Parts: sequence; C-alpha cells; structure tokens
Amino acid sequence: MQFDDVAFMREHDSAWRLLRADNAPLVLSFLHKVFVEGNARSVPAAELISRLDDELYALKERLGERAYPKSAREYLNDWAKPEVGWLRKYYPTGTDEAHFDAMPAVEKALSWVRSLRARAFVGTESRLNTLFELLRQIAYGAEEDPDIRLAELYRRRQEIDTEIAKVEQGNVPVLDPSALRDRYQQFAATARELLADFREVEANLRALDRELRERIAAWDGSKGELLDEVLGNRDAIAESDQGRSFQAFYDFLLSPQRQSELSDLLDKVQQLEAISERDPRMRRIHHDWLDAGEQTQATVRVLSDQLRRFLDDQAWLENRRAMDLLHSIESTALELRDHGPPRLTFEIDGVAPSIALPMERPLYTPTANTPIDSSVVVGDDDIDADAMFEQVYVDRAALARDVRRALQHRSQVGLPEIVRDNPLENGLAELVGYLSLDDDAFGVVFDEEIREQVSWYDSDGCERVATLPRVTYVRSAGGGEHG
Repeated sequence: MQFDDVAFMREHDSAWRLLRADNAPLVLSFLHKVFVEGNARSVPAAELISRLDDELYALKERLGERAYPKSAREYLNDWAKPEVGWLRKYYPTGTDEAHFDAMPAVEKALSWVRSLRARAFVGTESRLNTLFELLRQIAYGAEEDPDIRLAELYRRRQEIDTEIAKVEQGNVPVLDPSALRDRYQQFAATARELLADFREVEANLRALDRELRERIAAWDGSKGELLDEVLGNRDAIAESDQGRSFQAFYDFLLSPQRQSELSDLLDKVQQLEAISERDPRMRRIHHDWLDAGEQTQATVRVLSDQLRRFLDDQAWLENRRAMDLLHSIESTALELRDHGPPRLTFEIDGVAPSIALPMERPLYTPTANTPIDSSVVVGDDDIDADAMFEQVYVDRAALARDVRRALQHRSQVGLPEIVRDNPLENGLAELVGYLSLDDDAFGVVFDEEIREQVSWYDSDGCERVATLPRVTYVRSAGGGEHG
C-alpha cells in the first residue's frame, strides 16, 4: 500500500468519508439499527423518514435543538447523493415511492468501528485450528496422487476410531468454557461478515450492469458482436470466483437438511451456560442469510430483465432507423427515375513524370469483344413492403404456463415431454422461446453432455428435427401453477 493509494482512498472512499463526517455517530448508529440489526434490504422512504425523525427528536431532547438542524428527509437525501454513497435511493418495479438500502460502505465503516471495542476475551485457538484445517483442505484438495490422498483419509479415520474408543470407555472429552467462548466469538464475527458481504455482491452486480448499459449505448459495431460481448459478460458473473462461491453457498443453504441442522445447532449453542455474552441475532442468522441470498438472486433477475428490455428498445430504434432509410431510398429512386444519371468528370494534372522504356512495351494482344446488353427495364412503381413487417409472434407467457402446468404434479420435466404434450405451432421460433424462458416458478437446466432430439411438423406438413442439449425444467421452491 503506497502513500498515493492511501491519499486517494482518503478523499474518494465512501467508508472513509463516513468515518470523517461530523454526523458519523448519527449515521452509523441509525443505519446500523435499521439495516444491520433488522437485516432490512429495502425500506420505503416514508417509513425511514419517520424512524429518523423519531431518532432526531430523541437526540435533540438530550443535546439541544441545534444538534441536528436539518430535517429527516434532508439528511436521507444527503446520504443518498452519488458523491456521498452511504444510501441507495431507488424506485422498485411497480411502485412510485422511493426506497432506501444501505451501501457496502456502511457495512465496512460499521465493521471498523465494531473492531475498536475493547474485548474482555480474545480467543486465538479456534482461529489457529481454522487455519490448519484450511491448509489441509487446500493441500489435500489439490493433491492428485491417490496414495497421498488415501494416507490422509486413513489418518483421519484413525483419529476418529481413537475418539470413538475413548467415548466407549467413558472418557468423553469436552471443551472448557474458554474454548467455547473462543469458538463462539469467531462464529459470530464470521456470520456477521458473511451477511455484510451480500451488499457488496449486489453492488458489484449493479456496477457490472451499468458498465454493460454504457457499452451498449456507445456501441458502433454489429449487433452480433454486441450480443456476444453482452452475453459473455453475463456468463462471466456466474462463472467468476465470486459467482461460483455465492451459488455454492446458496445451494448449501437451500437444502432442508442443512437448514434443520443449522437450527438445531444454533439452539443448542445459544443455551450453553459457558457462553455468557450471547448475540441474540445468531439464533436466526441462517434465516437472515437466506433472506439476503434471495434478495441477491432477485437483484440478478431484475437486472437481467431490465437489460433484456434495454436491448429490445435498442433493437426497436435500430429497426425504425432502417425503415426510415429504406423509405428515403425508395422516395429518391422514384424522383430520379425519369432523369438520366449525371455525367461526373474529374481532371487532375500529372503529379509525376511518366517513363516508358522501349523494351517494356508488350506485344499486341487482341482483345475479346464481349456483347453487353445496355437496355434499361423500368420496374414496377408499386413496391410491396408487407413482407418486411411479417414476423412470427411467440407468446412466452403461454409457453411458461405450459411448463408450470407440467410441473404441477412433479418436480421436473424435460423439453421433449413439453413439446409432445403441446405441439409446436410456430416451429423453431417457439422452440427457441422454450429455451429462453425465465420464470420465478421454475428454473431451466441445460446438460451439455447429453443430446436430445425434438421434432415437429411445419406448415407444409414436413417433419423437422432439432438436436440440442438435454433441457430440463425444475420446479422452484414454492413454485407452481400461477394461472
């Protein structure tokens, strides 16, 4: 870390700016109470203004009327300014009321302030054990030699067998109170950090979405290259280290067995007498993780829908421009059809002397006479442009209803079964519509390892067959028929 880097962060980092602010105690305490303790991800403006107004009233009763002269609305608008970056002010889909959410800078500032508190007990044993376990996972997880992997597994089995033998003999080793407090302290800190990381994940996704929109708006290449660029970046979200780690974490929490195990373990730990300073939030921290994960997944869906609509709008504008150009060409051609082409001549003086040596002259080569038909055939004045407007419309909502209907009594269904029960009426366009469905009630899984064939009959009665990866529709938790 260099001097210039630190100086730049001091001037431009939102978390550092928050710690330097005169009203930092108000900002940190209020936003911690609303967004961190309450695990709120989206608070309506009216509710947040009311709560801040109550907070300001209580502070003025203690500190005097001059303590915080601005109104609650003014403070919130100041904190949500782009150059401040402590709150995000936005309008959710389907509502005209502003909502607020805390930015990652607030979580970072709160974490730093929380670390300043003096701790009566600072545990190190559990962190050392965690470091050793992580090193083992890294070292043996990357090991390709089966003999070394087997030796490690045998060693672990020997440790387990030894512990089982001790318990069978009545020797049950338990952790002392210091070790319990040490591990609980590390668990609570890691759990809070994990919950705070979700806001940073959402902020990264929004930043990537803004970057894509700016790239689309300024794109001057072909549409095919643009789509390759956009889809490549969209895939990069899921394929990045952050995306894969988040998806693995979310899949882990969605397991009913894991949720039940987490609930039992948290209840048991919270009842231990050795842990005197219990954090009440830890009892339902796994539910907070799920809520934050669902909010992040919803953010991805909303950003994808908005980007798709943005691309559709861009395509409509491009098509409109193309139609205007075609109409202009037709009008100009009709105006000039009775006039001959203009005679365009251009003369230029020689810019260099020409040198022709006698021995460079080639022998005479007779030229072949090619007959040329220069007669002009006048075309029809009426130009039928109807074909340019004929498009195949695929009702994606109807396709989604077909899939939800098929998933009413089972958890998953393949694309061939859907097509068999609902024959394709619009051919390949309808098949592509099935592949691009995006619905909250189900997910689409592509298996590139297995190929399937889907057949249909076109308007002429000819059978068409498409070979594609296996496509399976999987019902989401709580999904079903929505009409």
